[in-house]
Amino acid sequence: MPRRFWTMTVLVSIATAATAAPLGLDELRAQRHDLAFRQRRIMANNDGCDALYYPRDAELTPQAFLDQRTTALAGTQVDCISYCTISSGFSFFTHDTKVGTVLTRQGADYGIQPAKRNVTGELIAQGADCLKLVVDYAHQHGMEAFWAMRMNDTHDVAHRPDQPFLLFPPLKAEHPEWLVGEPTKRTPFGRWSSVNYAVPEIRDLAFRYIEEVCTNYDVDGIELDYFRHLCYFPETAQGGQASPEERAMLSEFMRRVRAMTEAVGCRRGRPILVAIRVPDSTEFSQGIGLDVEQWLKDGTVDLLITTGYFRFHDWDWTVALARQYGVAAYAGLSESRIRGETRFRRNSAPGYRARATNAWFAGVHGLYTFNQFSPRWPQWQEIGSLEALQGTEKLYFVSSRDGRPGSYLKDSDSLRAIPSLMPGHGLPLKTGEETTVTLLVGEDLAAPRQAGLVPTVTACVEVPGLGDPQRLSLRVNGQLAGLPVRTKNWLDFPVDPACLKQGTNQLAFTLAPAPADQAPDWPVDYVASALPQGPWTSERTSAQVVRELRDDGLLIADRGTAPGQYLYYHYPWGKEPGGKAVFEVEVKVISGVNAVIFGDGATGDRLRLYPDRVQLYHSGDQRVDLDTTDRFHTYRLEIDGQDLTLAIDGEPRLVAKGAYGKGGSAYRNEISFGAANSPEVGEAVWKAVRARGGDSASCNDFALHIQYAPANP
Repeated sequence: MPRRFWTMTVLVSIATAATAAPLGLDELRAQRHDLAFRQRRIMANNDGCDALYYPRDAELTPQAFLDQRTTALAGTQVDCISYCTISSGFSFFTHDTKVGTVLTRQGADYGIQPAKRNVTGELIAQGADCLKLVVDYAHQHGMEAFWAMRMNDTHDVAHRPDQPFLLFPPLKAEHPEWLVGEPTKRTPFGRWSSVNYAVPEIRDLAFRYIEEVCTNYDVDGIELDYFRHLCYFPETAQGGQASPEERAMLSEFMRRVRAMTEAVGCRRGRPILVAIRVPDSTEFSQGIGLDVEQWLKDGTVDLLITTGYFRFHDWDWTVALARQYGVAAYAGLSESRIRGETRFRRNSAPGYRARATNAWFAGVHGLYTFNQFSPRWPQWQEIGSLEALQGTEKLYFVSSRDGRPGSYLKDSDSLRAIPSLMPGHGLPLKTGEETTVTLLVGEDLAAPRQAGLVPTVTACVEVPGLGDPQRLSLRVNGQLAGLPVRTKNWLDFPVDPACLKQGTNQLAFTLAPAPADQAPDWPVDYVASALPQGPWTSERTSAQVVRELRDDGLLIADRGTAPGQYLYYHYPWGKEPGGKAVFEVEVKVISGVNAVIFGDGATGDRLRLYPDRVQLYHSGDQRVDLDTTDRFHTYRLEIDGQDLTLAIDGEPRLVAKGAYGKGGSAYRNEISFGAANSPEVGEAVWKAVRARGGDSASCNDFALHIQYAPANP
């Protein structure tokens, strides 16, 4: 389409806003309050990669650009688009900025997405950048348009002076003193490339970026995404807490933003709403420098969006906090990143429906989606209300995100107030003991019955290696479920729908003793006749990292020293912290460093295999000298509380009293095997890996499956 047409369209849009009657401050605030609570069934965040990674050989027109992610949203339950003009690396943008830096670099020049091209410059040359196009399209089709700024995005953390990264902006190269760390020295928490908000210039630049958009674009609101990423001050990056003075800096910043949006809104005759995306814990937020409750008290926020990589509370916490301060509450439904799922997927349509149902049941004003970019995603048409979700198939999970808050703020994992059950965070089942966990179900099973639909409820439990399925029984809110049916490693229990509550339900598992003459099960039992399959997961390979099936086993070879060059297979073995566990591996070392990594979410260690020795990583003096390259050896390591015992080829070789637990909390609840790490290299052939993470068995995952059928088909 000719440039002239789109220039005229943008001018008309801006002129319409500019010529609206100015508002007095009291009138603006009254309108803003009403707008904060208007219907936004779904607020869809777009990270802006439609401009950064446009098909390389495709013709570029405004319509073709919008067709990538935006056009098909018209007529769905999406009432608001929150468009992020990249903002990765802090100061890089894909809108036509004069304050920041326009990102015109091409990913292909940095070895990223060679089949794509960055069309930011092309769109600006055509007279309408990506933000203008999305804002205008949204307004033309009855949707709101917010601009989203990632307040401290650190996707540029891969940058190195000798290996420049696409998203590392000139600002950071010119002012390395404005960062919390250095590229050659990782910070213990957060990421080194985070900008330091204690620096006045950083706060001023952030304000000016926001002011420029509010002044030059016809946005309905701004989204300040503090979740991307959660590091704002050097002290927290080094393991401390943000100071009251640092929290006050960001509170003053928020007041400054609010005053600016009011001034601009009064001039243009229409309010600019302020949304924040933050963790659902005021304690955690304060620890990293975000005094969210103070912001709410100050009246600087209109929409409260919570959660991202991890969650601390159920959605009713967000609703209660928002209600206390008179703002709208939005449930952040980020895509699930849980590794090791086998039969059921949290990112599936039934999984999203259940998560949305729970949020609506808690009383949120709307849903916020993140990292969901397909404009033809069917759930745009169905998750926008409880009514639309009634009678649809759903999968309810105990946990949907497995990110660790402790990777950003030291010792903050303990703030989590909701149960955790998912691959990598299993539920140990002790013989003869009842083990309980709660499950939130927002479903009103009676409502679909009124429409002639009958529910079927199945509790699906993943318990690898359990020989007799009837050893495990399940009670739902005290009522015994039916006998289980096995589907591979899963046990399916029929559940009476009448025993389910709309709200919190209690699941109680009991594992009966195994027959005395039955050998203990190996829930993890891999023999290298094929590549490990789910629930095993692994990193991606590269030219310098090899996995190859050979006649004698699985070769894993790390032959590179660049960041990210290593390879491990991971299995969620469900070890109970403080309990017993055991693993055996049959492996022949070829060269370098290879390892078995084992942890339980609370602590862990590594059994490192060198050509001339075997050594515990966190107790370097605990080693056995051995030629590990002459043949396959069997290494058996038993954990009993804090004590480790190592046998090699059936012979006890090492007893390390009190050694387990020195590794700190940076270990997932999983067993892993593979080669080296980023700066090291290693090669070995693995023949078998067996492990038992609990005293008896482990529930690795759980899904409550609800389906509906007509009462009289």
